[in-house]
Amino acid sequence: EILTLAFARSVFVEFISTLIFVFIGLGSALKWPSALPSILQISLAFGLAIGTLVQAFGHISGAHINPAVTIAFFVGNQISCMRKKSQALGAVLGNHLTPPPSHRQLNNNTTPGQALVVEIILTFQLAACIFASTDNRRNGNVGSPALSIGLSVAVGHLVGIYFTGCSMNPARSFGPAVIVRRFSPAHWVFWVGPILGACLAALLYFYILVPYCMNMSDRVAIIKGTYESEEEWEDQREERKKSMELTPP
Repeated sequence: EILTLAFARSVFVEFISTLIFVFIGLGSALKWPSALPSILQISLAFGLAIGTLVQAFGHISGAHINPAVTIAFFVGNQISCMRKKSQALGAVLGNHLTPPPSHRQLNNNTTPGQALVVEIILTFQLAACIFASTDNRRNGNVGSPALSIGLSVAVGHLVGIYFTGCSMNPARSFGPAVIVRRFSPAHWVFWVGPILGACLAALLYFYILVPYCMNMSDRVAIIKGTYESEEEWEDQREERKKSMELTPP
């Protein structure tokens, strides 16, 4: 799978998307002399940025823009082990375009334990929203997944900024730390919390609430990147049939 053009496009799109997301989000939080940013402004910037990027690139790469979400999709047996994205590098470059970057730290005397719980809860609700809104098994009109995901990010920021600055995304926290070459003692919270919260949401959604009825061979094929759904197999069969009909004897 890693040698396919689709994989290359997916990685490139994730890289560009994460770069744009970090640039817009951190740009909205800069403390300009003329006016300080508000919590609502920052929350809407992050949320609208995610919604826009999901709408633009979701059909190409899934628009995860978040290593925690990618890991959770893997835990939920939805993607192969080779489809690891390049969000971290995109976050670093996004910070280069947004001077001066600031490293991640806790707010309002929040302890690392409290921060961990906050990040788990906030990322859990985000990941659950992503899984539910993009599930093609849902019947009827479910609205806009991009809008739902964007609002989920905005809601997380409206609450989380007061505690942790609201990460919900290891790449977003990793980028500023690399640029300023300063990792706070609680930096681990912004990796463990989002990854744990997203994985818990994946386990709950894909294995308990709305499980897939698959045998073990199909699950292994998904991990290897060789799985083809019945719809894909039928489409390929029809294409082969048409090509045979058009080929002269």
